[in-house]
Amino acid sequence: MMRNIVLKRFLQSSSSFTRSPSSRSNPFLLSSRCYAVSTPLAEDEAETVVFPREGPGFSYGLNWALAGKGVIVKDKAFQNLKPSELKQKGATIAASLSGLPVHVRGSIVGGASELSKGQFGKLLKQVTSHISSISNVFVHDGAIGSSPKCDAKVRVISDSPAAVLSLSNVLWKTPTRAVSHDSCPLTVYVATSISPGVGDNIGLGSKGNKGFVAADIERSSLILCGKAFSDTNGIKEALAALSGPIISSRGGLPLPARLLVSGDSVILLFAPEETIQSCADSLVSADAGVILSSQGVAPYFQSGKSGGLSLFKLPAAVVLASSDSSGVIPSVSRLSPGQAAYHFLAGYQNGKFTPAYSKGPSSTDPLELAKAFLSKLQENQISSFLINVNEGEKSITGKDLVKLVESTLSKNIPTFQAKGGDLQEKYKSFLSGKFQELPEEFSF
Repeated sequence: MMRNIVLKRFLQSSSSFTRSPSSRSNPFLLSSRCYAVSTPLAEDEAETVVFPREGPGFSYGLNWALAGKGVIVKDKAFQNLKPSELKQKGATIAASLSGLPVHVRGSIVGGASELSKGQFGKLLKQVTSHISSISNVFVHDGAIGSSPKCDAKVRVISDSPAAVLSLSNVLWKTPTRAVSHDSCPLTVYVATSISPGVGDNIGLGSKGNKGFVAADIERSSLILCGKAFSDTNGIKEALAALSGPIISSRGGLPLPARLLVSGDSVILLFAPEETIQSCADSLVSADAGVILSSQGVAPYFQSGKSGGLSLFKLPAAVVLASSDSSGVIPSVSRLSPGQAAYHFLAGYQNGKFTPAYSKGPSSTDPLELAKAFLSKLQENQISSFLINVNEGEKSITGKDLVKLVESTLSKNIPTFQAKGGDLQEKYKSFLSGKFQELPEEFSF
């Protein structure tokens, strides 16, 4: 019955594009591929109602695809409009927001509040119903990661051109029809004008009255309500969590790292957020998230600092930044692949551990990620280093940090030797308590 209702609504929405007998001389419609349906007017006559396959704001294939996602186009659906065209439709550049609630269902690692299957299903139903009630729907296709073999395709379905304009600056461009032909694209639903109390109605509380982000990793879906489309950091955090399983299934390794380009060399940098922000201007992107594959390394999201490059060559070095004011960890030292995987898994920062350097939500088990990280280092023979950004009383930040990271490209870096202390026992105690069994290659 539900399928019949959707079909009926879809045909009703398409009927606004039928041709009357007086309009059949329209050259555009005559040149289009059309679908015809005979409708009885009387016993001895019939009229052919013609549905154009393509037209301004109408695509038969797109409307069917949107119907499959629960959105029935009421009037028109505009796909992949240019920024200038979006502005003609009323899009404006919205003020940036941060700190809006982020709810993720299916996250193994923390960083977001949990969302139940029932809550997300109820929210999705309300959001698709809302978008279906809006005259004009705006669709944008893009990708997370710029490696065509390991990226995650994304389709944005929005009630607002402003939201599409904002998200088009985050996602990488993708070829026409790439999303339609993809086996498991992500879907982003944007409901900017939905009732502010929608979150409270499904039990998420009233904190998200200005807007909130809700993601379901199992459904490969993201919902942005209210002004959430302006919270770029929250969106990227949720998209990174959603895209991880897809990227991994295609041979890529999703990592919470940053890219630093030094001369002809590429360096992957893992470091605490406050450390990263001190040298953000020197990085390809300050956003955490790269895809490491046999083709090279690609940032998750667009950045104006990439110099037009979307895929960089394999890194010459991986640098793990730790913070140890006790001085047990040397200023800079070389690691074996097994040591690199071990320190990556620990993510040690002055007495605290952040497994796999990831604070945001993630569906990937940190130990499995560390194992895959070890394999990539071995397969591609990538050199690994550990630096201490807080040796003694002095914190190393900004340009000094960049110089220290770039120094790893020298061949004169000594191998890692802890300077006494009980730090090794702290590592062992934490990791053995959190993970059942570590691979033999992993070592301090």
